Amino acid sequence: MIKKIFLKRDLKLSIICGLIAAASLLSITATAEVDINQLRQQSKIMFGTLSETMPGSENDTPAMVELGKTLFMDKRLSVNDSQSCNSCHQVGNYNGSGVDNETTSPGALPGTKGDRNSPTVWNSGFQMAQFWDGRAEDLKEQAKGPILNPVEMGMPSEEAVETKISKIAEYQESFKHAFGKENAISYDNIAQAIAAFERTLITNDRFDDFMSGDDQAMTKSELKGLQTFINTGCSTCHNGATLGGNMYQKMGLVNQYPHQEDLGRYKVTGLEKDKMMFKVPMLRDVSRSAPYFHDGRVETIEQAIYDMAWYQLGQKLSTQQVDDVATFLNALEHQAH
Repeated sequence: MIKKIFLKRDLKLSIICGLIAAASLLSITATAEVDINQLRQQSKIMFGTLSETMPGSENDTPAMVELGKTLFMDKRLSVNDSQSCNSCHQVGNYNGSGVDNETTSPGALPGTKGDRNSPTVWNSGFQMAQFWDGRAEDLKEQAKGPILNPVEMGMPSEEAVETKISKIAEYQESFKHAFGKENAISYDNIAQAIAAFERTLITNDRFDDFMSGDDQAMTKSELKGLQTFINTGCSTCHNGATLGGNMYQKMGLVNQYPHQEDLGRYKVTGLEKDKMMFKVPMLRDVSRSAPYFHDGRVETIEQAIYDMAWYQLGQKLSTQQVDDVATFLNALEHQAH
């Protein structure tokens, strides 16, 4: 109940708080030498650092995570053995971008494509909800959707998925090992295992190193970009540890977004106020997740920054400001181990 109340708080409060925090940095000019300690302190207040564990992971076991990874990569979860979770959310050996870098993702059946850009799976369990429109409460609920979606993996029913997986010998043993009982193959357990694996997908970047006290982790240009990111108001919506993913916002808050075909959360709630409302995307690892926006219409991070400042803030950023912010976002790129 507390969680639901938190998620439904008036977005105006978040905007006001963000603007107040941004205003506190206006004394630092774009041309002045960055006060690294002041910038770090402000960043800790606005963003914080990623936790080493994701919510819900306290119940995950190594066997469950390993099973989930196998299922995540297995194309046999699709109707014609052509599509896996990893097809759209590529992580490979934990080094992939978390997306397929397509405008919208191809489905299992020839000629089919999804209607929204595939968001990254990295850090996804830190968000308040899943999917662009927030229709799934958590990773487990999200994992159940694409497998049965006729435009994605195309399986006809939960029972069909259970029957298909039950016929694969290695899964009979791995489900027993993960869930501690015979006949553990169920659609619910499939989703639970996939979610357990996804809860291990936490990025590690130089921004966190900077936040932890390493003055050399980010370049002067990246620090200047962080300062610009805050001063221009980007952090009003892109805040918290994942720099997004914790609020809904209207796409075209100040200036109307020209493409109104997808009405966002309105499709879920039917409420007029939810037209063009989407979950604010996370910016961790954003440099690797092009193209951008819910419809994948923007190919470069620089264009996305410029457009967002106009649609959301009513600002026309200079080329220098755009470059500064883009430079900062590079510091959010996952460092592969």
